Amino acid sequence: MKTIYTYSAEETLALGEKLARNLIDKHVVVLLEGDLASGKTTLTKGIAKGLGIEKTVNSPTFTILKVYPINNGQKLYHLDLYRLSEVGSDFDLEDYIDSDDIVVIEWPFQVNELLPNEYLLIKIEKLDDNTRVFHFDSHLLDEEVLDNL
Repeated sequence: MKTIYTYSAEETLALGEKLARNLIDKHVVVLLEGDLASGKTTLTKGIAKGLGIEKTVNSPTFTILKVYPINNGQKLYHLDLYRLSEVGSDFDLEDYIDSDDIVVIEWPFQVNELLPNEYLLIKIEKLDDNTRVFHFDSHLLDEEVLDNL
């Protein structure tokens, strides 16, 4: 378990970039837990930037999923499951979780029973308009995904 504070959106982006260096070339499922406007999408933007993705990254709240190609042939799957119950059972989450790619899921516990055994859980607390606390917990994952953060 590791805890990191950020004091601005820029620091949250930079944290995502640093984390991305530990994710590249691995299959990792990252679960983001936090209230609305806590910084989940901002952290994901930083992860995308650290993976070399130049496309604009925004929340897939209404589309559920956005896919971003990575230069090494992998993909970044960015999912927001907040509205999943409205979408219905046609959405096949297992296809993304079982891939060899990097998967970032906002609001993951909407589908607890479908989550993999190995994942990186990041709980985000919003202390004020700028300050965030990130609690990293690597469930059965190699702890190296938390190195150099």
